[in-house]
Amino acid sequence: MVIALHNGMKHAGYAAATANRALVLISFMFNCAMRWEVMPMVPNPAGGIKPFPDNGARERYLSQEEARRLMAELDTNPNQQACNIIKLLLFTGARKTEIMHARWEYVDFERRLLTVPLSKSGKTRYIALSDAALDVLRALPRDPDIPWLFWNPNTRRPQDSIHHGWDTIRKRAGIPDVRLHDLRHSFASFLVNSGRSLYEVQKLLGHSNAKTTQRYAHLAPGALIEAANIVGDLVQAKPRVAAA
Repeated sequence: MVIALHNGMKHAGYAAATANRALVLISFMFNCAMRWEVMPMVPNPAGGIKPFPDNGARERYLSQEEARRLMAELDTNPNQQACNIIKLLLFTGARKTEIMHARWEYVDFERRLLTVPLSKSGKTRYIALSDAALDVLRALPRDPDIPWLFWNPNTRRPQDSIHHGWDTIRKRAGIPDVRLHDLRHSFASFLVNSGRSLYEVQKLLGHSNAKTTQRYAHLAPGALIEAANIVGDLVQAKPRVAAA
């Protein structure tokens, strides 16, 4: 039935990525059902089903110049709640819901961590907070009766969407094609292009599978070659001649 649904979505004209996301969601639902003992521990019915090749996958990364334009707009735009959410997304590489649904009790200023009790992988994860991210958090207005970092003033509940604010901000910054999720890609690309390892990027993004992080390997071939050259330089190094 899962295979039929997956194939049926593709035949109905849905994009490969959309059909694959449905497959991931179904797998996650079964994992939750077994973890919560709603159903017995059995092989996941969605496990082992190969996703469709997604040749149309879109990768968009901010350049440094684009990032600076965006930051300039975020510093002056009147919608400061949306701006602070966007800054934290760019400074942490977090997913949108991880920031928008964050509570103050999840923020550890001393250890510089933001806890996500239930991440996309179904596990607790910890987001490292840089100096820039901490500056944003310390400047946020707080209401003792509201546990969330960001909330809707009408409902006093967490913000569900900043689509309108983001659409205005990205257009004014001259990056109308950039999606909120592209800030996560950009966070990774800036790290890789600065010579940080894919292992570090994997840990910062909270990827449970290293293969997910491999998409960024092409961003800085020069840095990877330089790292690979270390072994050759070490094993071929000529011994120093002792001074007489």
